[in-house]
Amino acid sequence: MWTLAGQGCWRRCALAAWATRAARRGLPAPRPAPTRGAAAESKAPDRSYSSADRKEKIDMSRFPVENTRNFSIIAHVDHGKSTLADRLLELTGAIDKTKNNKQVLDKLQVERERGITVKAQTASLFYDYEGKQYLLNLIDTPGHVDFSYEVSRSLSACQGVLLVVDANEGIQAQTVANFFLAFEAQLSVIPVINKIDLKNADPERVEKQIEKVFDIPSDECIKISAKLGTNVESVLQAVIKRIPPPKVHRKNPLRALVFDSTFDQYRGVIANVALFDGVVSKGDKIVSAHTQKTYEVNEVGVLNPNEQPTHKLYAGQVGYLIAGMKDVTEAQIGDTLYLHKQPVEPLPGFKSAKPMVFAGMYPIDQSEYNNLKSAIEKLTLNDSSVTVHRDSSLALGAGWRLGFLGLLHMEVFNQRLEQEYNASVILTTPTVPYKAVLSSAKLIKEYREKEITIINPAQFPDKSKVTEYLEPIVLGTIITPDEYTGKIMMLCQARRAVQKNMMYIDQNRIMLKYLFPLNEIVVDFYDSLKSLSSGYASFDYEDAGYQTAELVKMDILLNGNIVEELVTVVHKDKAYSAGKAICERLKDSLPRQLFEIAIQAALGSKIIARETGKDGTRKIKSSRKKTGGPVSGLTSDLGHTKVYSKAEIIKNGS
Repeated sequence: MWTLAGQGCWRRCALAAWATRAARRGLPAPRPAPTRGAAAESKAPDRSYSSADRKEKIDMSRFPVENTRNFSIIAHVDHGKSTLADRLLELTGAIDKTKNNKQVLDKLQVERERGITVKAQTASLFYDYEGKQYLLNLIDTPGHVDFSYEVSRSLSACQGVLLVVDANEGIQAQTVANFFLAFEAQLSVIPVINKIDLKNADPERVEKQIEKVFDIPSDECIKISAKLGTNVESVLQAVIKRIPPPKVHRKNPLRALVFDSTFDQYRGVIANVALFDGVVSKGDKIVSAHTQKTYEVNEVGVLNPNEQPTHKLYAGQVGYLIAGMKDVTEAQIGDTLYLHKQPVEPLPGFKSAKPMVFAGMYPIDQSEYNNLKSAIEKLTLNDSSVTVHRDSSLALGAGWRLGFLGLLHMEVFNQRLEQEYNASVILTTPTVPYKAVLSSAKLIKEYREKEITIINPAQFPDKSKVTEYLEPIVLGTIITPDEYTGKIMMLCQARRAVQKNMMYIDQNRIMLKYLFPLNEIVVDFYDSLKSLSSGYASFDYEDAGYQTAELVKMDILLNGNIVEELVTVVHKDKAYSAGKAICERLKDSLPRQLFEIAIQAALGSKIIARETGKDGTRKIKSSRKKTGGPVSGLTSDLGHTKVYSKAEIIKNGS
């Protein structure tokens, strides 16, 4: 007996020591031999999963379709989506309860620095309710208008949404936009009023707003404090009761929708998939409906919130799939995957994202061109809403013309390039895509279409070649306290906007709808709106097509030479003020030197504004002549580059 007990004690100590060493090396520790009671438990059919089971593969067949819920969290910026997601992860045991759980699903550095969600993230939660274990697939989405494409993609994998509204601020512009995205997708909407712990919170007022604007009864609203965890459990229960299970068929052939993807330099493309039919497991051969290429599945699993491999994924479930896709063009967002030799009808997919602003991007040093090209390709896989066209500039060399969904989207993309790929770039001033209707059959034959799109102002056609110009317009929604209404209406009129609607959503807040020319709001409208309303107004917009406009191409000349990088397209009525502003900014930005330089703004051959600055290039040229150094071509190249480095500041000020 003593010997046996000693052996058992030694074995336990040895196992503990081995487990410690294994943990240091990152190896899985061996399991101790189970007792009879534990062995009996392991054979029990109804096993519950929790955070403790993350190191072993989960049997996803234990979750029938009726016990599966797919839902998303949508809201305006800073209304507490990510905080609510943190509490839901804690309640279901996906993460341990600690004070450090802040923005757990926001994995990008740029998201943590800015405190916003940029990329939609998925997490599978296991939750016991009334004697059953449920699989809840949560997708946390961005709240800013620039990332509404991420939201619409995420909703395609869901059957319901949690619409989070701040108990202090109430309904905001992006709340309205996100609600209608979910409404159009025919999803169940659960209104959640967050931040009820705040001193100025007024959940009853917000309930009335929700009932008036969205026609959702006030008794359906759930009042919570995500920060403190107050009443968050009732949110999970409402998800189970109010959101229907997915309508899928597991016996049918595989049909999986790729709704997101990321790139791993060691494992290739990691595709986030929602299964609408069938089953997929490791070793299966799958085919892409878009490329018709065949792949072998290396790994499938769920995100909990980190990657957790599973034996199989079943219809109705959301997870990830790795199949050795090495080329960034192979994983198309909206693609349908199916089993080899079992073709199916592809799923509808998504509307392609429509870029709202364009900007040129060039490497600071042309020797970095190939590295930057590779970085842009990998980043556009993770962010498929960015469009890429090759471009070149006399002063800046080879580069690209990139299309973005908005200014914040452009800033975040640039920041991710720097942080994730260590790439430094020159980014030009943003412009919007214009259209021109060609006038002659010869030009139509040359361009192969009657209506051409112009994304680079330098390529804007002359008036003699076109019958009319078209500019993009957007339908903007502004929600503001009524005391600022007069100032905001004057701001909108100054931006050539046309009022379409005005509605009180409660006693103190008003919702305005305007048609805006996109180029009037793309740079500094949001900042002006915030300063006029002391930060209380919110703004959202959606594409509304094109309208006829009197547009002109404005050239900027330095000593009579056109600087292509500073060419801009403006409305005829605003040409003088815009040209004068650019010339004044250029005068202040150019370094003061010994010789004068003429800075001019011109419409065709007509000069509309002029300033006189100091020419820094002539000083260098004269010194080179004295020392006998080379001069040829120096003035042109240096002048372009020096001026260009200030271009974004100058044009933003116009």
